[in-house]
Amino acid sequence: MTLVDRTDRGGPAGHGREDADFLSSGLRCAAWLYRPVAVPPVAAVVMAHGFGGVRIARLEGYAARLQAAGYAVLLFDYRHFGDSDGEPRGLLDIGRQHDDWTAAVAHARGLDGVDPDRIILWGTSFSGGHAIATAARDPRIAAVVAQVPHVSGVASALAVPLRQSLRLSALGARDELGGLLGRPPRMVPALGAPGDLAVLTSSDAPEGRRILQADYPDHAWEEDVTARVVLRVPFYSPGWAAGRVRCPLLIQAARDDEVTPARAAARAARRAPHGELLLYDGGHFAPYKGELFAQMVGDQVAFLQRVVPSRQAT
Repeated sequence: MTLVDRTDRGGPAGHGREDADFLSSGLRCAAWLYRPVAVPPVAAVVMAHGFGGVRIARLEGYAARLQAAGYAVLLFDYRHFGDSDGEPRGLLDIGRQHDDWTAAVAHARGLDGVDPDRIILWGTSFSGGHAIATAARDPRIAAVVAQVPHVSGVASALAVPLRQSLRLSALGARDELGGLLGRPPRMVPALGAPGDLAVLTSSDAPEGRRILQADYPDHAWEEDVTARVVLRVPFYSPGWAAGRVRCPLLIQAARDDEVTPARAAARAARRAPHGELLLYDGGHFAPYKGELFAQMVGDQVAFLQRVVPSRQAT
């Protein structure tokens, strides 16, 4: 692994990061490893972005804060996105992303200086649901942080206007059929303003795009996803799996969230045997900057230091 300079994105000065790529089903997932100063073995946080997101879209700030608190952090891009391999680009397949999480956890457990029994999952939006689903399958996971998580496909689908839903479904069906016939995928923007033909069209989505791209304004990445995913999102409800998560689970929900409604997040937290819910003022994209970012990441650190300290007591 190569040590590279880290440009801080919202957190205090850290101690560098390393390239830590790994394989998932034979394809390379690009990853960064943030190592803390703490004496090993330390707990490690495995982290990935939400719907169509990539690691440079404001996740470095979270990784830096967790690193400063003494945790190792493995931050990765899914296959088909960001700096990872995989064709076609923008293929958002829920099962493949679950496999990427499993591969990332296995990689983290094998890292020097990491305690393999103290692996923490951190997800936001769509990946918040992935983190819950992964922990439900893996009883060794030590804790989960799910920020504004997708937990209910039904709740998210009902938040989309009917006309918009029908247009997206028609495009998704054409993409699904085209894929079966070997045709190039039909793409759809992940984010858009209300009325746009895009998957996430909340009133704060345009500002959310600006926030997510602010750290790397000259670095382009795929903003479109394969349209077939819209046929699957309504049937993806990882919140039901919260009942099988045996480790501490922190769910952070935003009261004005138009994408992943807070009521659904609250139900998932109640379903978890060791679930905790924190509510905040703001919309779906508010956690990525400013005061709410500082508050939410501060609460994440406090939660983790309480339930999974970065180092075992001696």
